[in-house]
Amino acid sequence: MAGKVVLHYFNGRGKMESIRWLLTVAEVEFDEVYLNTREQYEKLLSDGALMFQQVPLVEIDGMKLVQTKAILNYIAEKYNLHGKDLKDRVMINMYSEGLIDLMEMIMILPFSADVKSKLDNIQTKAKERYLPVFEKALSGPIYLVGGKLSFADVELLECTLMLEEKFPAILADFPNIKAFQGRMTQIPAISRFLQPGSKRKPQPDETYVKTVMEVFDVKLPFP
Repeated sequence: MAGKVVLHYFNGRGKMESIRWLLTVAEVEFDEVYLNTREQYEKLLSDGALMFQQVPLVEIDGMKLVQTKAILNYIAEKYNLHGKDLKDRVMINMYSEGLIDLMEMIMILPFSADVKSKLDNIQTKAKERYLPVFEKALSGPIYLVGGKLSFADVELLECTLMLEEKFPAILADFPNIKAFQGRMTQIPAISRFLQPGSKRKPQPDETYVKTVMEVFDVKLPFP
């Protein structure tokens, strides 16, 4: 019997948050080991646990997995959240990578200079490049691909909630996405994840930023 899934990351969202979301929707219990010190990170390096010297790191099924997209794909395949065939999977991956591009713009904000201009850029790209794609895709179907829940749907919900934290009215012109969001939040596992006290992480604060900087021994701000 495989042990419980263990996530190695900071006590914050970052690139691990999409993995937490997907495990939650798959109803997989997981433990977390938080990186708080440079020494913890160096031990993972010396143990050979980080193939590319990067986190997230997920222990699952006797493996130590790195690289966010690879981890998401593994979980999605294992728990039937990756489409019924190759054509479904490539669509799910395209949607997913677009969403990851957008979410990464938001993730980097706490580490950035000139946040105002970056927020303006995120809002413009979200409204002109990304959200129209999903609004069109959801003009009839309940889910993005193949009529069933996939990890692209989970990421779309995560991404739209992140956007609304920054721009509360951003979905006003995207009624299909807003309706989709409402449907997704009725899924019991997601409803629980959105409640206070769940393993969902809050928006990054100064403590999170300081910890990341100390663990990786880098200085602010990023360009």
